[in-house]
Amino acid sequence: MATAIRMRRGGRTHEPYYRIVVIDSRHRDRGPEIDNLGIYHPCARPEPVSEVDVNKTLEWLRKGAQPSDTARSVLRKLGVMKHFHDNTSPEPEAAVARVTGGVVEDKGFNAPQPLKDEEPEAPAEKAPEAAEAPADAPEAAADSEEKAEE
Repeated sequence: MATAIRMRRGGRTHEPYYRIVVIDSRHRDRGPEIDNLGIYHPCARPEPVSEVDVNKTLEWLRKGAQPSDTARSVLRKLGVMKHFHDNTSPEPEAAVARVTGGVVEDKGFNAPQPLKDEEPEAPAEKAPEAAEAPADAPEAAADSEEKAEE
């Protein structure tokens, strides 16, 4: 069966949302859906939302489903197409790719994590230095007054 990954429009006038679906490419846009892969909500407030099940999408792409231009663009922004071209799978905790606010979260790749042993210095250590500074300030003010009198 020839399948396509398309965007199915929902919502009302001037407030659309789209479901990313797998559909038989020989049917019209309003034909029966085979599978639902995710959502794309460009008018969500305060930020646009995209959410796709990466594993299901990769499975359909590997079976030969052809994404439409718009669906391909959304999948590219979510990093699904990179997985497809590299023939990789996402990490288990990154099975759902999400984008909010136009900034793509880097999901599915092993990003370097900070070492737990190397934690930044606590601000409490810097507080005593700050406490000493005001104590020196009156002495500095007294010195400047003595110099001014001379």
